[in-house]
Amino acid sequence: MTTALITGSTAGIGAAFARRLAADGHNLVLVARDTKRLREQATELHDRHGIEAEVLTADLATEDGITAVEERLGRRRDGVDLLVNNAGFANKGRYLEVPLADELTMLKVHCEAVLRLTSAATDAMRERGRGGVVNVASVAAFVPRGTYGASKAWVVQFTQGAARDLEGSGVRLMALCPGLVRTEFHERAGMGTDNIPKWMWLDADKLVKAALADLARGKSLSIPDPRYKAMMGLVKVTPRALIGGVTSRTGRKYGPK
Repeated sequence: MTTALITGSTAGIGAAFARRLAADGHNLVLVARDTKRLREQATELHDRHGIEAEVLTADLATEDGITAVEERLGRRRDGVDLLVNNAGFANKGRYLEVPLADELTMLKVHCEAVLRLTSAATDAMRERGRGGVVNVASVAAFVPRGTYGASKAWVVQFTQGAARDLEGSGVRLMALCPGLVRTEFHERAGMGTDNIPKWMWLDADKLVKAALADLARGKSLSIPDPRYKAMMGLVKVTPRALIGGVTSRTGRKYGPK
């Protein structure tokens, strides 16, 4: 039986990955900051699907948290076959309105943690000749708007570059770029959602199903919804100055988790 490790597993897209992978028979390593929620999640998934669910409490904004997950990913005896780097957050406010310390914390979670955990996982996976990594980014990666989008753009570029470097190794890497998903993400960031059209919201479980199908097909980039695929196609042919003006007026509303 294979094992999947999911960061930010207790809510949103991370929880949807946990539900789907448990239903498919994968053992899980569940990673988040809240031990109580992790234990409740692990018990529920074990009881419902009969899988083993290991709990690892870790804050990926800290050195100790990243190191703990690196060490788990690096194990050879009971290795991880699939890593889902999902943990993340957004800061409310425009550039220079957000304290620099908060911006640096975001970069540690979105960039440093993703780099280090992906490296720890793929090093072990390459030895076994198999494995996969899903790095959760966002459609915000393709829009010039603030440090959140910039950090997700880094995730996309890093993942696709690493995927090319590991071609033929048996290890697959994919950047997942969802649009708006109804989760705790916006509430935690203090962002209002009342003005966002209903058609823009995605279902987390359907998103995860599409993402795993794209990973199985060997894609290095997944935008798992026709609506957002069409929107990102328009972004490619729209002048960046115009896109920046639109997103500046609407604020930071793209967030996947």
